[in-house]
This record gives sequence, C-alpha cells and structure tokens, in this order.
Amino acid sequence: MNKLDVTEAIFIIKNEKSLKWQEIADGIGKSVVWTTSACLGMNSFPEAEADKIISYLGLPLESKQALMEFPIKEWDKAIPQDPLVYRLYEVVGVYGDTLKEVIQEKFGDGIMSAIDFSMEVDKEENPKGDRVILTLNGKFLPYATW
Repeated sequence: MNKLDVTEAIFIIKNEKSLKWQEIADGIGKSVVWTTSACLGMNSFPEAEADKIISYLGLPLESKQALMEFPIKEWDKAIPQDPLVYRLYEVVGVYGDTLKEVIQEKFGDGIMSAIDFSMEVDKEENPKGDRVILTLNGKFLPYATW
C-alpha cells in the first residue's frame, strides 16, 4: 500500500463507521489537526501512532509502512477551487505582507516555523453567525547572519 491507498482506506472506514476526525484523534491520543493531517498523508506517523491508528480503525497491517513514510509536501500552484481552501489562500494573499511586516517588527528578520508548529481550530458561537478561530503557533526562526 502507498500513502494514497492508505488515505483512501481511512476515508472509507471513517465514512462506514460515521467517525469524526476528533474521535479518531482521541482514539490515538493526538490532536485533531495533527491526526487529520497525518491521515491525509501530509505528516508521517511515528511507529507507536501508526500501530494505534491501525488498531483503532482496523486498517490492514500492510498500511503501517505507508503511514510511517515521510511525506512529499507539494501542492498544485494554481489557485485552489475549493471555497474554504480558497479563502485561506485569499487571507494569505491579502494579509501575507502585513503578517510579514508585523512579525518581523516584533521578532526581527526571520520566519515562523511550520515544523516546530501547532495549530488549533475552534468555534465561537456568535448571534451574527458562528466564527472560525484558527490559531497558528510556530517557533520564530531568525535568519542567520554571516
């Protein structure tokens, strides 16, 4: 099995069992964001978590190697068509330079890590319409000077 095969198997099992990503995450003891990302093939499962997800979902044992494989993180350079993904793309397009300026003013010349990183997705109920709260928490990495 390869990563794509395993991802497809996870979706089939998830739908058959009417599972939510949060239930799967709780079942293996990891965050919902990390678990979902790993199930989509964008992170590799450490061996212990690979064993847990195989057991929890009833995946075939031959899926373990694919779950543990390092992902190739690449994506289409075209503008996303899915409305939700497009809006996130739009946020970065509109506010990316602003975020860069504010982050560098507060921290100096550098970047926010996407490796030493966590993310939370929360819901805020609001009478004008429920709100999505995204928290991106990445370590600041200053650029080296030579």
